[in-house]
Amino acid sequence: MEDNKIAVGLDIGTTKIVAMIGRKNEFQKLEVIGSGRSKSIGVKRGVVTNITQTIQSIQQAIEEAEAASGYKISKVSVGIAGQHIRSLHHSDYITRPDSDKVIDDDDIENLTSQVHKLGMMPGEEIIHVIPQDYKVDSEPNISEPVGMYGGRLEANFHVVVGQVASIRNIGRCITSAGLRLSNITLEPLASADAVLSEEEKEAGVALIDIGGGTTDLAIFKDGIIRHTAVIPFGGNVVTEDIKEGCAIIEKQAELLKVKFGSAWPAENKDSEIVSIPGLRGRDPKEITLKNLSKIIHARITEIVEQVFQEIKKYGHDTKHGKLIAGIVLTGGGSQIKHLKQLVEYITGMDTRIGYPNEHLAGDSDEELSSPIYATSVGLLMSGLNQLEAQKRLDEDAQTKTTTDSEDNTEEEVKTESKQRRGIFERWTDKLKDFLENAE
Repeated sequence: MEDNKIAVGLDIGTTKIVAMIGRKNEFQKLEVIGSGRSKSIGVKRGVVTNITQTIQSIQQAIEEAEAASGYKISKVSVGIAGQHIRSLHHSDYITRPDSDKVIDDDDIENLTSQVHKLGMMPGEEIIHVIPQDYKVDSEPNISEPVGMYGGRLEANFHVVVGQVASIRNIGRCITSAGLRLSNITLEPLASADAVLSEEEKEAGVALIDIGGGTTDLAIFKDGIIRHTAVIPFGGNVVTEDIKEGCAIIEKQAELLKVKFGSAWPAENKDSEIVSIPGLRGRDPKEITLKNLSKIIHARITEIVEQVFQEIKKYGHDTKHGKLIAGIVLTGGGSQIKHLKQLVEYITGMDTRIGYPNEHLAGDSDEELSSPIYATSVGLLMSGLNQLEAQKRLDEDAQTKTTTDSEDNTEEEVKTESKQRRGIFERWTDKLKDFLENAE
């Protein structure tokens, strides 16, 4: 791509694949210059089940985005999600050989690398290790231990685990579609970047992203992600229930859900009826909106209760874990009428719908402000942030090379710059290499 200020977010979902091209304007807002969308055929519950069909869907979305923007896409920022993702909590420590030296990035790296050696179930790989808080000797709840003195460095970690085969399949689809990976982000983190404010992350918030095949949960507190979970149900199972319960075809069931669906049956009167055209030569079918809402209510309640169990695992009502900002709903499934009221009723927590419009430029297409595009916008933001981080590193390296040319070789400067990068960026590089070698 010719313009080095432009990035591409690629959301490979269960119902749709979205490619979004954009850059930041002078006000640091996202300016989307083109997007493409295709029906996702080869993905089920966030996992690639048909490589050939997924490649075709990716290429279709990319071609549409290229035609809309006039740019040729070569690199993309991709999201990882799916029912194979799980998370766990782990504590670990290292004993430093010299407690008279201050703790530095190498000590943090050593401790984090130790967590990566944890034994996992067959076919699983640790893909993300996020430090929660540190303990230096007997001093707990330290957020940044670098620069402190101490002999024993301990930390609590949030560890995200995924199936190696599923991750490799995503990599193969990307490379076979003629693309390269510029950045990789966990989809719940991408959605969170798009719809949550820093104040909400600090106060404590649970993001629920209801997609087509899965429902992703990400809990933030004190500005740090504390818990993630993937529930293997989403909007598609609601459509399936309507299809079975009303004895209609899937296309009609999806249309009913989107146009007339409600998660709160009491809102509909018994007299409210919608007529569905019958199949070839058959009489139309009449469906009461109350019955439709009852079907939706039953399945959505089941999904929300499963998510709430995960929130309770975190300890949302304890002093340490209290989520002051409540719940934010996003994703295509969040658009069902009265869902906000149902979630508040089940959880007793303040709830709002999360829209990605806060980060979009004022003249952006109104459609892109929909919760459906929360993950796509978040992935685009992630790609742009990666570009900026790389630019800063290159500038630092250049400055360091100029000022310390007598003491340091350029290779040493690059090594230093790499060490200064955050843990997440180093993980991203490792996973990017892993995916690019997937074939």
